[in-house]
Amino acid sequence: MASNTYKDPEVKKVLTKKDLNTMTWRSLLLQASFNYERMQAGGWLYTLLPGLKKIHTNNEDLSEAMDDHLQFYNTHPFLVTFIAGIILSMEENKQPREVINGIKVALMGPLGGIGDALFWLTLLPITAGIGSSLSLSGNPLGPILFLVIFNAVHFALRFWLMNYGYTTGTNAINALKENTKKISRAATIVGLSVVGGLIASYVNFTLPIKIQAGKIVFNLQTDVLDKIMPALLPLGYTALCYWLLKKKEVSPLVLILITVVLGLVLAFFGVFPA
Repeated sequence: MASNTYKDPEVKKVLTKKDLNTMTWRSLLLQASFNYERMQAGGWLYTLLPGLKKIHTNNEDLSEAMDDHLQFYNTHPFLVTFIAGIILSMEENKQPREVINGIKVALMGPLGGIGDALFWLTLLPITAGIGSSLSLSGNPLGPILFLVIFNAVHFALRFWLMNYGYTTGTNAINALKENTKKISRAATIVGLSVVGGLIASYVNFTLPIKIQAGKIVFNLQTDVLDKIMPALLPLGYTALCYWLLKKKEVSPLVLILITVVLGLVLAFFGVFPA
């Protein structure tokens, strides 16, 4: 168990904005040594190491801090700098090692959930939708714009969160506790709305089947399915794919292959995929 006693207990303000920015760049390699024993621990220590070396000039204190931060760790890679900033502030103030470890572990779960909602369910669908829309209209700037917008938000948050976490220290935890559910809920609602819009816009196929009853001819697509719900077939196929992924019946790669083959077959028979 980590000791709460430092060989050099003197508290000094040693980290500069340049140090924080350097560690933010290093955080990009958080998962470079990812493994199933300690997950992101190697990258986590690599991120903090320049700061730890400046804070703990005593070799024994530095060794103990490095050992603590080399233990199991796993959180969202885009929001890790928020935790890193808080931990660096605590290290600089020579907080008890058990407290530092407790805060570090307590934050990794909530930040993982918030990061998924913010980036994978909100930012990614929005930026990918913009890029896809331009690409489908023949504009070659589609993928470039997607990468620029996505990474502009990503890097702005990464650098800002490092400085915010370090400046506010543990006070930032209270703000996180108060707003975690609100942030996650809002991001999830926006993300699902965007995904719904993308399904209606880009997943598109129709059934060219007509049914004749006497002199009356019914178009199965326009007179029946569209009357029930517009884009009913795209919604149904998307729901089926989602169900298969949740049940782990097929892998995403197999599902993509099935979709491509199915699209070619349906196109041959007059069903028009997007």
